[in-house]
Amino acid sequence: MNIAKVLIANRGEIALRVARTCREMGLRTVAVYSDADRAALHVRSCDEAVRVGPPASRESYLSIENIIAAARKTRADAVHPGYGFLSENARFARACAEAGLVFIGPPPEAMEEMGEKTRARRKMIEAGVPVVPGLREPIPAGGEAAAKEFALQIGYPIMLKAAAGGGGKGMRLVTDPREFDPALATAQREASNAFGDGRVYLEKAVARPRHVEIQVFADQQGGCIWLGERECSVQRRHQKVIEETPSALVTPEMRQAMGRVAVEAARAVDYVGAGTCEFLVDGNTRSFFFLEMNTRLQVEHPVTELCTGLDLVRWQIEIASGARLPWSQEDVLRHLRGHAIEARLYAEDPARNFMPSPGTIAELRLAQGPGVRNDCGFESGSEVPRHYDPMIGKLAVWAESRALAIERLRRALAETVVKGITTNVAYLRRVLELEEFRAGDYDTGLLARAQGRLLRKERTGDEDMALAAAAIWQFEQDQRAALHQADGAQPAESPWARAGRIAALRRPR
Repeated sequence: MNIAKVLIANRGEIALRVARTCREMGLRTVAVYSDADRAALHVRSCDEAVRVGPPASRESYLSIENIIAAARKTRADAVHPGYGFLSENARFARACAEAGLVFIGPPPEAMEEMGEKTRARRKMIEAGVPVVPGLREPIPAGGEAAAKEFALQIGYPIMLKAAAGGGGKGMRLVTDPREFDPALATAQREASNAFGDGRVYLEKAVARPRHVEIQVFADQQGGCIWLGERECSVQRRHQKVIEETPSALVTPEMRQAMGRVAVEAARAVDYVGAGTCEFLVDGNTRSFFFLEMNTRLQVEHPVTELCTGLDLVRWQIEIASGARLPWSQEDVLRHLRGHAIEARLYAEDPARNFMPSPGTIAELRLAQGPGVRNDCGFESGSEVPRHYDPMIGKLAVWAESRALAIERLRRALAETVVKGITTNVAYLRRVLELEEFRAGDYDTGLLARAQGRLLRKERTGDEDMALAAAAIWQFEQDQRAALHQADGAQPAESPWARAGRIAALRRPR
């Protein structure tokens, strides 16, 4: 099908990312926005924009009816879902087809096979793909006792996971049977809020786990290839913080084996488009197990693009139009080069338990220079809404080696300036300084173990200036106090003493 206009059913940096490729391809673009995003950068970066509802996601970005209505209103030919929101929703993919729209993603049948995690596990077992021991069905209402019994059989620790989504939402590590009930309730609530589906399943937690994923691409003619791996083990609460390719753990032989398994998994469900097979790797034995397949483009796709020279969004659009894969597997192996690392920039306060810090960005200066890429959904003066994930964007770098890439990312983070809100930039710099990370010898528990080193207090330049001014003021007051005492006069009250006295008077008794 000939695609001329694409509606981007998402927001923020991924909407901008898709719009840029569409512009290079000569395609017109349609943005959608909620009331909270009326003035957002992605809205102003597209050719047309349509309001799809109030700030709440369920009434805007998750509303299939509103998105389809926007596509019909603007006479779009296709819909790109980005990631998150409706990107892995088979009902949405079918609604697009029924409305005569090309869904730039896999067919709904493949989404159903792989999008529902326990169904995907069953399918992979049938295909001979190694999977982590666990339940083959979500935990049903009233089935908590049987699930707890199963957990005892396979042994703690176990993982509770959302059946209908990923991204760390609806996921809980349980190390003791007494933690099971509250962890299950929390996982179900998070899954329901994030995906509109509260079903949860459980699986065995792997020792020294490393999270390694394989990017796959398949066309409508049956061609399927893999594009290398991404190491995503730097995680906080099961959400990725830093991703890199290639993995320091994966050997060439292991890469080939994981790539073959990922292609087998995609072919088992007649997959089309971009997908990611996620594996849990035992850090001690290098044994790998299929976790799930994300039936969409990943947040961390830029590192694959940097090491292959490809535009994966262009591939998505071309394949959705009916084109064949432009590369063979041999082409991939010939083009893979260097090392890339990506850090996710968040509007959050690490010192306050990573609490989101929405607000207006007073100033935003992004790093530049050789090998630096910024995928950012905001600019100076932008409002970071409180209604959505607080990710500002992604900072990715490429270099000839892993050591050089780490130093380049450190430099780029040092050049990144965000004023007006609190961010995790300083925290990311500390992660890169961890000995374990620099050595490539880490697992998904790295950030939890290093919390004390990562959350140490770091004074900003403004704080240093304030402390210097306070020291000068105090010195002057001490000099005056000495003169007053020599004259028998009462010394002046300091602002700190005055503030304390007022607070004491206001304190309820």
